[in-house]
Amino acid sequence: MLPFGGPELSSIGPLMPRWYGLLFAGGFLLGYLYGSKLFRDAGKSQAYADSLLTYMLIGTVLGARLGHVIFYDPDYYLRNLHEVLAFWQGGLASHGAGVGMLLAIWLFMRKHPELTFAWLGDRVAMPVAIGGIFIRIGNFFNSEILGVPTDVPWAVVFARVDMLPRHPSMLYESLLCVLLLIVLWSTYHHYKKNPPEGLLLGLIMIILFTGRILIEFTKVEQAAFMEGTFFTMGQLLSVPFILYGIWLIWKKVDFGKAGIER
Repeated sequence: MLPFGGPELSSIGPLMPRWYGLLFAGGFLLGYLYGSKLFRDAGKSQAYADSLLTYMLIGTVLGARLGHVIFYDPDYYLRNLHEVLAFWQGGLASHGAGVGMLLAIWLFMRKHPELTFAWLGDRVAMPVAIGGIFIRIGNFFNSEILGVPTDVPWAVVFARVDMLPRHPSMLYESLLCVLLLIVLWSTYHHYKKNPPEGLLLGLIMIILFTGRILIEFTKVEQAAFMEGTFFTMGQLLSVPFILYGIWLIWKKVDFGKAGIER
């Protein structure tokens, strides 16, 4: 059993920076830098990566917030509409972020029709995995997305919540993103940096959300109205992403053609 402290770093004068904010920003920055490299690998202008970053940041934050509002606490926000966009108060949902990212890619594609949705999704897949690694560690420092009580040797006591040893479920998801990144990177280089269009996007949908379904069994249900049901809200929301990934690889990926022409 491991004890755990709090979400703040050491104070810097009057400032009290938080691990979550630092890790969220760091994950986005590293994802952007690696995403820029992927665009350069494909001979595309840096301007594409710079513009896509804006779309992705807005889509991620808005999608994550609205996902939390709609799927996890709709009754509260129907009574407090003025708090719907108050994302700084906490309350972000990764499935909503996923929808927001896909919508952001679609909107970007509409502005740049020379790039296809699947091709863009492939270039976003690894940066998303990188961001996921850091964000879930941030959740750990915030003592949120708690695991259920357990007696496994690596259980963690989140003293800000209670003194029960719990599964560090957010670290499981961080490790899942590490595994996902390894698979995506290996696939990318297996195809000499030019994978069949849509393959990486399909893989991230299948692997990430299948892993999410399994890890959900170690989590406390976050949607109060779902308590007592066999499946969690997170598991139910993962199914459409998995089905989309399977459909994408089965029906749309042309393994005889390596990427788009350029």
